[in-house]
Amino acid sequence: MTGDFSAPAGVSVPDSKLAREATELVRDSTSDLIYDHSRRVYFFGSLQGRNRERSFDPELLYIAAMFHDLGLGEPFRRSGRRFEVDSADAARRFLQTHQVPQDSIRRVWTAIALHTTPGIPEFMEPEVALLTAGVEYDVLGIGYHDVDEADRAAVVTLHPRPNFKERILQSFTDGIRPKPETTFGNVKADVLAHYVPGFERGDFVRTILDSPWAE
Repeated sequence: MTGDFSAPAGVSVPDSKLAREATELVRDSTSDLIYDHSRRVYFFGSLQGRNRERSFDPELLYIAAMFHDLGLGEPFRRSGRRFEVDSADAARRFLQTHQVPQDSIRRVWTAIALHTTPGIPEFMEPEVALLTAGVEYDVLGIGYHDVDEADRAAVVTLHPRPNFKERILQSFTDGIRPKPETTFGNVKADVLAHYVPGFERGDFVRTILDSPWAE
């Protein structure tokens, strides 16, 4: 695919059969929005890895980045599972068909499953930490000024983000609206609270007080 293996900001996409097939799978099964976002997550995660002097496996980080939002898609909307788990499971199935070592599969699965859980990934393996760093950079702007302006521009030139804030929030809403119960205790409850009239978030304290225990 034209441009798929460019190296903005000096970060190259792994030129392996595994990476190429992951690119093709995600490109064919998601929107331009999710594809471009996933690619930016890889580039920004890699740049933050460089900034933080963390050694990581680029191929594993790339697979995690490409699959991390796959679970927002239509095929997963009635699964009853958190979209992060659906995304992680899809990545695991893909890696298993390529006979990837189990520890590598575990790292990718964990990275994807925890990418919306702040305060934990940063203390785990580099691929886990840097996937979250890339997501936080592209979606939340966390660490925005840690990346050089020219490097940031190079990534966005390759994978533009027109009206990204509103479009990604709509994508989150579409992906999790059919299974609101999966937002209990996580940040996606904020999304439904903003965009789905009548949504009532789970209350941790109320859940404890209303449990069947007498005291």
